Amino acid sequence: MSPAINKMAPRKKIAIMTSGGDSPGMNAVVRACVRMAIHMGCDAYCVYEGYEGLVRGGDLIKKMDWFDVRGWLSEGGTLIGTARCMAFYERAGRLTAAKNLILSGIDALIICGGDGSLTGADRFRAEWPSLLEELVSTGELTAEQIHSYKHLNIVGIVGSIDNDLSGTDATVGCYSALARICMCVDMIEATASSHSRAFVVEVMGRHCGWLALMAGVATGADFIFIPEKPREDNWREEMCGVVQEHRKRGKRKTIVIIAEGALDKFGNKITPEQVRDLLADKNGLALDTRITTLGHVQRGGTAVAYDRMLATLQGVEAVKAVLEATPETKTCFIAITENKIVRKPLMEAVLDTKQVAKAIESQDFDGAIGLRDAEFGEQYKSFIMTTAGQIDHEKMLPVKERMKIGFINVGAPAGGMNAAVRAGVSYCLSRGHEPIAIHNGFAGFARHHADTPSSVRPFDWLEVDGWASKGGSEIGTNRELPSESGMETIANLIEQYQFDALFLIGGFEAFHAVAEMRKARDQYPSLCIPMALLPATISNNVPGTEYSLGSDTCLNELVDYCDKIKQSASATRRRVFVIETQGGRSGYIATLAGLGVGASAVYLPEEGLSLEMLSEDVRHLKEVFAQDKGQSRAGRLILINEKASNVYSAKLIADILRDEAHGRFESREGIPGHMQQGGVPSGMDRCRAVRLAIKCIQQLEKYGRNVHNRVKMDPLSTSVIGIKGASVVFTPVQKLEEEETDWPNRRPKAAHWLSMKEIVDILGGRPRHTLPEPDLTGVKAKDVKRGLEPVN
Repeated sequence: MSPAINKMAPRKKIAIMTSGGDSPGMNAVVRACVRMAIHMGCDAYCVYEGYEGLVRGGDLIKKMDWFDVRGWLSEGGTLIGTARCMAFYERAGRLTAAKNLILSGIDALIICGGDGSLTGADRFRAEWPSLLEELVSTGELTAEQIHSYKHLNIVGIVGSIDNDLSGTDATVGCYSALARICMCVDMIEATASSHSRAFVVEVMGRHCGWLALMAGVATGADFIFIPEKPREDNWREEMCGVVQEHRKRGKRKTIVIIAEGALDKFGNKITPEQVRDLLADKNGLALDTRITTLGHVQRGGTAVAYDRMLATLQGVEAVKAVLEATPETKTCFIAITENKIVRKPLMEAVLDTKQVAKAIESQDFDGAIGLRDAEFGEQYKSFIMTTAGQIDHEKMLPVKERMKIGFINVGAPAGGMNAAVRAGVSYCLSRGHEPIAIHNGFAGFARHHADTPSSVRPFDWLEVDGWASKGGSEIGTNRELPSESGMETIANLIEQYQFDALFLIGGFEAFHAVAEMRKARDQYPSLCIPMALLPATISNNVPGTEYSLGSDTCLNELVDYCDKIKQSASATRRRVFVIETQGGRSGYIATLAGLGVGASAVYLPEEGLSLEMLSEDVRHLKEVFAQDKGQSRAGRLILINEKASNVYSAKLIADILRDEAHGRFESREGIPGHMQQGGVPSGMDRCRAVRLAIKCIQQLEKYGRNVHNRVKMDPLSTSVIGIKGASVVFTPVQKLEEEETDWPNRRPKAAHWLSMKEIVDILGGRPRHTLPEPDLTGVKAKDVKRGLEPVN
């Protein structure tokens, strides 16, 4: 680039600020924006104390260096602060803010905050030309000073624990808040059960019931109150009826979750005290009842893995969006729909959000639910089906349409398996179906069905109802395939127990099992029953979906482990830890964990690992530590998937790094092992387990009983439910096994998450590296070794 062009095109300056209520993950947004802006050749600035910083200027608008945001991923709250600013509500305050930005050379702004903060930003952008005109006319600035800053580009990222902005499935911080609530309710359940008490738990959500709804789904609460969907005319009778029915069935605890903005159908506020008094009424249920208000504990703490991932990806996209924006571009915000990061018009989402409040005020509650994202409405229906569904006998199917459905877990345990079983069983019972547990996978089915007790037996609902928060697999699980157990045996047992359908939960082994049974249908007619697979594996390697139950729980455990290890590495300053992750031949867990902990390098099976790569990374680490002038948080992490290399293990890499460092830094290995399968499932895994399990049973329900010929002809009769892009879809197993499966490596042919690896490298500061050469196989490998073909 010539010097003349350089003068005409000065470095773009991008400012990042946080505003409104703090939420976990805001620091990850700032880190991603700062580092991505620098990577894109821009100058990055942080505006401290939100809009107050814009108005006051000076030291509150600070240029940021790459290392200024080191270690921010694991910090809670917002390290650049947020404050209420009454001055910004007035034009005079916005004039001062505009002047401060011009004097700093900034005309691009990324704001992370709630809908109020983002609405203020859009107004600021709309007024920008008139503000500059006024600043020139009053002599505050000259025409020359404003010449290069005629337009202000703004991009929003929604940081809110309430998840209250329409148009996005999740806001930065909402899943961290949900995790806090689930943890607290799980603890409360233990004492509630001990004393046979009732607890009314109040959670945040003045205008949005997302936290209360998801917490109710995730914890298996008895009743919830949310602003968007008040109960029918007499909520008192309805709640008492549900609680009384649950108590009759033997439940020792009662959990009611209420959003702080809960209303009845007529717009009157419902308070925790009202609910407590009703449950404790000596002339009614007479339950020993307590109130727990969780308060600001929901905002606190570090961000969970999902919020770190979401914040990082949205921060990167925000920098790209603000650089690509033109004066004609509408102000956008960065959203996520199912699994896809997208840009959406900000004010349309704000108006839709305001429409929710108007719908609630006008008592159009169906409209209010409809204005939330698709998942909100589905999760509400899921909650009703899994708690009050069995009491509503109108949902029962005619006897001739009721099915006998076998539930079987296949593969390794994964967080959310029990929540899925609980939801599926509850839905079956609400419809009159007969859910049957097949314990310990196909091995248990084949070898222990005749035992006492049998491995094939009905569910005990009282026991199943307590499974929402349990990790592992309460009905057991096993990796054995039907062909290994004996396909004829399995087919005969399906006929013997008269199963009308199979609901499978598991990983790649479960997918392989369904594929085997589908192919064996011609030989064994009893296998001509509908089968639905809900992917559940920490490896997230099942074809047909971008998300598997258990992967979020695994990431939380792994990120938590890495945070502790990084703290140790930072305390000794110049130390690198090489962490081995699970995941089989799928690098999903390693990549997303790398995104969540700020890894210096991630080694994957999809890319491979070579001595040249290691050499380049050693050289980079030497340079990084050479620049370290005593700053804190200087520890480094390298993540390696367990199957990334047949030669280079975590220990060997750590030894190589230690030897090649020649005393310049230390190196250690860490292997978290099976702790990655997690203990208590995450809130996300629990909620998605409920939603997807119910969809699977509904898919099986479409076929009904005795439909062998129809099942044999319909590819969707063996299907995998999955999240693909912005949709939840069922995909035929035959299509997946023939077109989308990399069988030798036990993973999908296309890895939707692989593009995130580049972001890990960019934000970790890793230079571009040389990928290993692909392995030669078969005849070509032999010919090259014999010298019959040249080595390419």
